[in-house]
Amino acid sequence: MDFLELVTNRQSDRGFDTTRKVEKEKIEKILESARLAPSACNGQPWHFIVVNDENVRKEVAACCTTKALFLNHFTQQAPLHIVIVEEKTNISSGLGGWVKNKEFPQIDIGIVASHIVLAAESLGLGSCMIGWFNEEKMKKVLSVPSEKRIMLDIIIGYSTKPKREKKRKNLNEICSYNKY
Repeated sequence: MDFLELVTNRQSDRGFDTTRKVEKEKIEKILESARLAPSACNGQPWHFIVVNDENVRKEVAACCTTKALFLNHFTQQAPLHIVIVEEKTNISSGLGGWVKNKEFPQIDIGIVASHIVLAAESLGLGSCMIGWFNEEKMKKVLSVPSEKRIMLDIIIGYSTKPKREKKRKNLNEICSYNKY
């Protein structure tokens, strides 16, 4: 599969086969793809927490759901969560971000998250990035130090959902050449 086909096929899946776990070999390939992601000044401002223990997984999924808004209940089905914690970047990236008024670690985490979901897709797995969760509760469940930030929870598993046609703006609406 070429890259354009890969990104066309990847979607945010919200239904997973609860009888199938993600194999260790596939988890390791996904993590290696993440490890190789680029980052500003090679700062690598991330730490990944792989959650595949059934009890911990249920607790993490519970941090993502809300009864009032009925959000993210599908996270209960996913057999694997990769939680991304923001770490301090190196001095070059930190100084450059300060000078340029840019949050390079957050940009870098977006890049590494893309590597994770694309790697999952290439291995026949579905995924969904979750940004809506109870961060304080998740920190307690995963023993994340209070001064750290959990940026994303990426759920992964064998999708039960059919592929959907992507609804995106036309290229001429989002792109120009040589000037705005």
